[in-house]
Amino acid sequence: MDAAVIVVGAGPAGLMLAGELRLGGVPVIVIDKLPRPTGESRGLGFTARTMEVFDQRGLLPRFGTIETSPLGHFGGVPVDFSVLDGAHFGAKGIPQARTEQILSEWAVELGADLRRSWEFAGYTETGDGVEVLVRTPQGDVTLRAEYLVACDGGRSAVRRAAGFDFPGTPSTMEMFLADVRGCDLRPRPIGETLPGGMVMAGPLGDGIDRIIVCERDNPPGRRTAPPEFAEVADAWQRLTGESIHHGTPVWVSAFGDASRQVTEYRRGRVLIAGDAAHIHLPAGGQGLNVSVQDSVNLGWKLAAVARGHAPAELLDTYHTERHPVGQRLLLNTKAQGLLFLQGGIMQPLRDVLAELLVYDGVARHLAGMVSGLDIRYEVGPGDHPLLGRRMPHQDLVGETGKTSTTDLLHPARGVLLDLADDPALRAAAAGWGDRVDVVTATAHDGGPDGPLTGTDALLLRPDGHVAWAAVRDRAAGQVGAVLGRWFGPPA
Repeated sequence: MDAAVIVVGAGPAGLMLAGELRLGGVPVIVIDKLPRPTGESRGLGFTARTMEVFDQRGLLPRFGTIETSPLGHFGGVPVDFSVLDGAHFGAKGIPQARTEQILSEWAVELGADLRRSWEFAGYTETGDGVEVLVRTPQGDVTLRAEYLVACDGGRSAVRRAAGFDFPGTPSTMEMFLADVRGCDLRPRPIGETLPGGMVMAGPLGDGIDRIIVCERDNPPGRRTAPPEFAEVADAWQRLTGESIHHGTPVWVSAFGDASRQVTEYRRGRVLIAGDAAHIHLPAGGQGLNVSVQDSVNLGWKLAAVARGHAPAELLDTYHTERHPVGQRLLLNTKAQGLLFLQGGIMQPLRDVLAELLVYDGVARHLAGMVSGLDIRYEVGPGDHPLLGRRMPHQDLVGETGKTSTTDLLHPARGVLLDLADDPALRAAAAGWGDRVDVVTATAHDGGPDGPLTGTDALLLRPDGHVAWAAVRDRAAGQVGAVLGRWFGPPA
């Protein structure tokens, strides 16, 4: 084998997956057909959940000072994220190109083999792996690995080659996204509708404005190259009456409102993540975030299977956990598209939604949906409020001093928290010491209403989700079965 896993695509999903696989101890090769990153930044930040994911891997300091905001929107209707418990605010003003650069540096530092100008050309599944045909500047090459993962975007070549079903709805219109210098535009918030469509404008600094142009009568086209800036400027003028033809484009792209999702996230030895698995209207910048979270869910599982620690059936939980998330993503982006793309006919609905959002329950529901903070996986029986959810940050005091649930997840290993100093629990978990860290600690400043109040033992998966929680009188007897389910048999 040339590697345990071959990842096709060096975008956020592929790079995050490569880092996760290396933390899991398996060799990975990432191939990408582009000779270098495009430098384009469709996303300008990430959600609170993605901030938590980056924080649990120790990546947030690499971004420097991060500006956060509690403000978001649903279809152009403002949503205040401060209604959620805790400081769940998203990062703003971070270009996607910067995020990709940080993820690339991190993955390569961990030992990922990143090969650019290497284009996927086909594959064959063998009994014990896959053979991947790659076109390189030096000629065709065949790579062998145990698993192949498609992270190559909405037009995924791997998805087509593997025969994944990709049902959904096609685009009904073509829209433009561009960064333009020298126009000095007044800010226009998302959701500002005009008779012919919708536009958005916001300053990025250094005299550059980000614009979006959605003209309802602009049918989708089949492009092989980005649109000319004159086409974008013409559409802007038709909608606003303003001319931006004198501006200098930094980059220009076109997109649509197609909505599709694969029916299965795994087919044999081929798995699929990120935009290769789901495409949708880019409402609220959710694409990058869901893609990164796909990879964090998949990475530790694929590493465990590739190392022989866990059975291949563990990979089926990647589909059962992430496919519903993709469905919710398509649902909410379709709803948002109706709200801000259909013009004045939808204004009564926007007004009613704005009235409903003054109620905390409604605001929490929509904020949780678009941020991913409402995700809860089915991990087994139990009524603990954290079960299946991602563990919120909790400071701890252990044998070696202060730590936190976030810091304990940096190595991407399982974490069994012994919160009651239970020797029987630690003894029952000893056989998984090569995969799971057993930490005896108590909550620090959690207060009577802290997330760990009344909990004597807690199992965190490497992705930060709570797989099991127990009280002391039954913890030791249960932990072996739970560890076996998620981490395979004991050593």
